[in-house]
Amino acid sequence: MAQAATLNNEPFDLNAFTKLFARGEYALGLGVMALVMMLIIPIPPFLLDFLLAISITLSVLILMTALLIKKPLEFSAFPTVLLLATLLRLALNIATTRLILAHGHEGPQAAGNIIEVFGGFVMGGNFVIGVVVFIILIIVNFVVVTKGSGRIAEVAARFTLDAMPGKQMAIDADLSAGMINEDEARKRRKELEGESNFFGAMDGASKFVRGDAMAGILITFINIIGGMIIGVAQEGISFEEAANSYTLLTVGDGIVSQIPALIVSIAAGMLVSKAGVEGAADKAIGIQLFTNPQGLAMAALMAGFAGLLPGMPIIPFFALAGAAGYGAYRGFRKQREQEATAMAETAATQRAKPIQEPPIQDSLAVDEIKIELGFGLLGFINETSGRKLTDQVKAVRRQVASEFGFVVPQVRIIDNLELGSEDYRILIKEVVAGRGKLRPQFHLAMDASGSGPPIPGEKINEPVFGLPAVWIDDSMKENATLQGYTVVDAATVLTTHFTELVKENMAELLSFGSVKQLIEDLPKPQSSLINDITPQQITVSGIQRVLQNLLRERISIRDFGTILEAIAEATSASTDLLSVTEHVRTRLARQLCNAHLDPSGALPIVALSPNWEQAFAESLVGAGADRQLALEPSRLHQFVADLRNAFERASQTGDSPVLLTSAGVRPYVRSLVERFRPQTIVMSQNEIHPKARLRSAGAV
Repeated sequence: MAQAATLNNEPFDLNAFTKLFARGEYALGLGVMALVMMLIIPIPPFLLDFLLAISITLSVLILMTALLIKKPLEFSAFPTVLLLATLLRLALNIATTRLILAHGHEGPQAAGNIIEVFGGFVMGGNFVIGVVVFIILIIVNFVVVTKGSGRIAEVAARFTLDAMPGKQMAIDADLSAGMINEDEARKRRKELEGESNFFGAMDGASKFVRGDAMAGILITFINIIGGMIIGVAQEGISFEEAANSYTLLTVGDGIVSQIPALIVSIAAGMLVSKAGVEGAADKAIGIQLFTNPQGLAMAALMAGFAGLLPGMPIIPFFALAGAAGYGAYRGFRKQREQEATAMAETAATQRAKPIQEPPIQDSLAVDEIKIELGFGLLGFINETSGRKLTDQVKAVRRQVASEFGFVVPQVRIIDNLELGSEDYRILIKEVVAGRGKLRPQFHLAMDASGSGPPIPGEKINEPVFGLPAVWIDDSMKENATLQGYTVVDAATVLTTHFTELVKENMAELLSFGSVKQLIEDLPKPQSSLINDITPQQITVSGIQRVLQNLLRERISIRDFGTILEAIAEATSASTDLLSVTEHVRTRLARQLCNAHLDPSGALPIVALSPNWEQAFAESLVGAGADRQLALEPSRLHQFVADLRNAFERASQTGDSPVLLTSAGVRPYVRSLVERFRPQTIVMSQNEIHPKARLRSAGAV
């Protein structure tokens, strides 16, 4: 007959109507409306029991779901579920309140069997116990679980919101770099948005539970007070009977509503505290808590110690100690097995790898500076009583950089079994530049004047300057110092030799890369000067040549800015690097004079006589960069003899003078003098600073 009914001459289909309202959105809407109606319409006790059972079962389902999901976003509907569960409990609270106040005088069964059983079970015949248990449940739920969950959700929501721009930029960067495609980027953005919305919703949803707990407290007091008034004043029962009946019903109602509320609160706490933990809660907690053998071992020791204290029950503590100890034993054994397996796999991998010879290009590398030690000198590297050789080499590199503005390349120190036990070699670009023999357990005593009394020991020539010296025992050290000898240890001899060789070879060690680094480290104004002169006036390799010419005569290049200015001035008129170098020396006149002053502040000089000046000037042949000195052999020998005599006379008075020449012949005189007297400084008259005070120490 239902199908025969018509509406606007159209048949009414009952099956279609049923299917329409069986859809999820209509079912949910009807359920929410039913909850709202429960706030108004009275509910019979048998239906109330059924709805209370639904509330308890739903809370357990929510808790189990929160425990077993792998990521919080898998239960993104939790805030909505929490709201519906809270609304269900409030509707049931109102329904039970109506039954308690209306039929509480009839006995404990007035609000259904579930409330009666819970009230009787919890109270145990004493309503004070029931009230205390109910209050404790309220405190646990409201103060501990709900408050903590709300705080976690609030902080998580705040940090998730703050991190969103950075995460979105990371997704865009991965997409731009081609690491992910557009679909993957869209998926990640959706997950990021869902995470932000979830924690924001959880922050608000936690307020539902707090409100539910407060409502439970108020409803409980209303039920007790209102029930007592109704029972005694209206129904005419005794005060004691009213107290027992209404208290049992009220406490039962509170317990039935608070247990699901507590379960849902625990679920909310588990969900918001799961951030950063992958996998189900049982596996995550088990892996992170019970797989640390050190922690289990300490727990076993503490449990065993507690069981031995006087008055403590031995059985539970010893049982726990045994279980924790067994877990620690299993954990340590598993760790050893994993380490052994890893070592075996590593060894197998190494054996499986083909033996690879180093590339042939490695043999082309040249060490700038290398120190080779015999077996007996290896103690210098691991020195414990004094400074290590490596520390002394670092100090030399720092000293040379400070004195000459030149960074010495890295020094390689190795052992060489082909050397004698106490021999050493110093190599510059793989070529032996110096060698010597040391006595590690002795000290070297040197007498530069040669007038000191003889002392017992092994007589040698000092390897650096060739001075006569003696290897002495430690017991003779103080005596030799009192007699005027200079006493140094073996490591200092090696360091001094290394220092002198570095100073002698600074020009060779100044590489193109070092010059480029000096240029890159210039301040900005001087960098502009480099851009002006390179490569139009001079190349970087030309600057390198000029710096090498300066270092060859041990002139500091620390004032690199002044040197560049002088190069810019000179290269505007000439491209001859020798002329450029001489002009740079002129600009460094103050520095050159100050470096060779005597203790009184004067510059001792040995002047080149006019005859020798004319002889050198007349012996120059060629023009420009091809200019050379062509002095007759007899005149050359005579010049060498005159120079030696002049400087020997000056040294007898304690002077270390410089040889002063004219600017035109200075570089050629220097090239001649360095062959037989390399320590002699040759300066031109143009390099004498106007304020320098000169003192004559002879003439050539």
